[in-house]
Amino acid sequence: MTNVLPAAEQDLPPPFGANLFVGGYEANSVDGVNADYRIATGDKIAIWLWGAVSVNDVAVVDAQGNIFIPEIGPVKVIGERAGDLHRLVEKQIQRIYTQDVETYVNVLTATPVSVFVTGPVLRPGQYAGIASDGLLSYLKRAGGIDSERGSYRHISVQRNGKTIADFDLYDFLLKGTLPNIQFRDRDVIVVGQQGATVVVEGGARNPFRFEFANTKAKGNELVTYARPLAKVSHVGVQGNRETGPFSVYLDFSKFEDISLHDGDTVFFKDDLHAQIMNVRLQGEYLGPSFYTVNKGTRLHDFLNHIAVSADESNYQSIYIKRRSVSIKQKEMLDQSLDRLERSVFTAPASSDGEAVIRAKEAALVTEFVARARQIQPEGKVIVADNGNIANVRLEQGDIVVIPKRSDLINIGGEVLMPQAVVYNPNATLKDYVAWAGGFTERGDAERIAVVHANGMVSFNRDQKIKPGDQVLVLPYIDSKNMQLAKDITQIVYQIAVAANVVL
Repeated sequence: MTNVLPAAEQDLPPPFGANLFVGGYEANSVDGVNADYRIATGDKIAIWLWGAVSVNDVAVVDAQGNIFIPEIGPVKVIGERAGDLHRLVEKQIQRIYTQDVETYVNVLTATPVSVFVTGPVLRPGQYAGIASDGLLSYLKRAGGIDSERGSYRHISVQRNGKTIADFDLYDFLLKGTLPNIQFRDRDVIVVGQQGATVVVEGGARNPFRFEFANTKAKGNELVTYARPLAKVSHVGVQGNRETGPFSVYLDFSKFEDISLHDGDTVFFKDDLHAQIMNVRLQGEYLGPSFYTVNKGTRLHDFLNHIAVSADESNYQSIYIKRRSVSIKQKEMLDQSLDRLERSVFTAPASSDGEAVIRAKEAALVTEFVARARQIQPEGKVIVADNGNIANVRLEQGDIVVIPKRSDLINIGGEVLMPQAVVYNPNATLKDYVAWAGGFTERGDAERIAVVHANGMVSFNRDQKIKPGDQVLVLPYIDSKNMQLAKDITQIVYQIAVAANVVL
């Protein structure tokens, strides 16, 4: 089978669960006096009696697990929950004082314990804490599990040479379950060596390095851990087997039964090409604005399903906004701006005076370039001319614009009073400019753009203005450098055409 998979990257992703040891919770240990804390030797317990008898004492749990209460005697408390301690002691007191005696019992301090942490952790050693501190707290004090050598799935707690608990942190990461044990002095936490691992890449919510409980695992187990995205259609597996390099590419439905080995890399891929597209409507129309169409649908087929009002819609001037065209226009604009910057900063100066002019000119051009780079082209595709609409193939994300029928002419750019005026069939381009107050000092009478309702931009001064058109007077470019003036003029034209903006 031909290997169609990408090569695995040199840098492996972090293991699943590595961020467990990022927080600072090892410094947030409580005193161990929560309700589930188990009483241990050396704990200090405050006892108050009032009423028929008065006692105010602090008892220490002795080596036999008892506390001694005057006039009552020893009471065994070792191993009892802190939340049950009051009821236990009160019951013993009421055996002697049957009435008129009130009792209050509280655990003051928990006895510190010393726990050893060893195995592939960053700082193995002996760490102080309290009995109710959890496994994660002690592992964090030891710097966390070594991501290259340590196991997140095989962690044991040993007491007197015997294993009393086994931990699999994946149960905690996936389900929130973690065995609850109370540590004792000289307990040992042993982190096992890292087992078989599989690297997940591509379309997964958890793109990490996963460790299996055994040397091999099925694909369905990895699916549970990695949580592939809904769009995933195929899975690639790359690794090594006893027979040599191994590579397979299969449907996602068949991945659950495949056997994974140590060192495999799994790629979750969206390899099905969508057969439908999303197309939107803007402007003046009747009905919804969002449509789902089959791939390959053409404009005429789409428009056959669109209702418009003949009185309100200028349906003969339809145009399309297309993202791919917008991106291409942006690339061409950026290339022109790059050339302009190079011509400015590399232009020679024959004298000191000319050098000063060049420096000032460069500062102005730099400001112009910065503003021009912020322009985002609209990506217009002209499909209508004189009422004829081209039957172009639609693309994903196209926006079909049906202009609103208008009786106004908008005049902007380098005019004194940018405004909208009512269309006059007998008026010329000069008339509309005059109605907007005429040219500014920077206005160029030779460079006037007319943006038609169908999106087409024309620079013909003798053209006939139509209802709904937009008139843009471009600025006059003054420069001592002929090439510089030519480049800036070209960019101004590009922006006017691509974004209907005068810069």
